[in-house]
Amino acid sequence: MKKRLSLLLIITISCIFILSAFSCTHNNLNNHPMLRFHIRAHSNSAQDQRVKLKVRDAVLDFLEPKLDGANSIPSAVRILEKEATHVVSIANKVLLNNGFNYSANIRIGQEFFPSRMYGDIVIESGYFKAVIIELGSGLGDNWWCVLYPPLCYLEARGSFRYRSLILDLVRGWF
Repeated sequence: MKKRLSLLLIITISCIFILSAFSCTHNNLNNHPMLRFHIRAHSNSAQDQRVKLKVRDAVLDFLEPKLDGANSIPSAVRILEKEATHVVSIANKVLLNNGFNYSANIRIGQEFFPSRMYGDIVIESGYFKAVIIELGSGLGDNWWCVLYPPLCYLEARGSFRYRSLILDLVRGWF
């Protein structure tokens, strides 16, 4: 009886060790090109922070079908350059509809981003090509995500519980 219990204990501990080794995998995607998306609020007031998220939602809703056909960062950037005036127009409409008298502007450039986790996918800090939307002065706290591959949309939908699907999707973009 003691042998069976000891064997069961060894098997259980081995299984736990193996499973934790697989679940703790560090998925660093820094060796892959990415296009980040950055929205800077006018200020840190509660109202400016709330409208920043409303702008985010409206812009991402507009961009998702547009970027669906992008198969590289250059193609995503071309789409974004083509749609930049529409994006600013959408952001300004959200600002106006919420009673704000400042406007939005957009640019595409290099930005520094701190490390970020998407589920257990880690993107280390560094400089990345980014689409930057500034609301008013752009001096408030910001919101950002990865626009290409489309991790913004996965994050917005709370899809990170489907780890294998996310990893397959991300790897498929590279």
